[in-house]
Amino acid sequence: MRFGIIPFILLIVPVLEIAVFIVIGGQIGVIATLAMILFTAILGSILLRIQGFSIINRIQAQANRGEVPGRELANGAMILVAGVLLLTPGFVTDCLGFFLFLPPLRDLVWTTIASKVIIRTNQPNRSYPGNVVDLDEDEFSEKSNPDSPWISDNDQDGRR
Repeated sequence: MRFGIIPFILLIVPVLEIAVFIVIGGQIGVIATLAMILFTAILGSILLRIQGFSIINRIQAQANRGEVPGRELANGAMILVAGVLLLTPGFVTDCLGFFLFLPPLRDLVWTTIASKVIIRTNQPNRSYPGNVVDLDEDEFSEKSNPDSPWISDNDQDGRR
């Protein structure tokens, strides 16, 4: 998505929300409209909690198996956005939030963006042969010890 469209979205969403508030408030009344907004916020926080913990458990399970949980991380991000949309007062944002809580829609979004996502893992460097010894500052000295068994006869300065 281009950044030039973001100011347009930030302008159009509140205008749509106000229009929908006026229409729904005119049909069912102010108190019922406010009650619906409060209800969707509470329902959104409950759904966020339930599905959020479920996603966290699946991410941990995949990580424990040594797999990269790319799809589950994307689902977690979409659930977080859905929760924020549901906690935001308004019917348009509530509809978008409820749609993002639906797993088939999240799968559709994932298949759309999966080809654009590159997952990099932090693999250990396999180019160094042998074991690596990690020393603290007090365990290392740049001065060579002539009595060290690691110094060969032709390498008197302590370097290989």
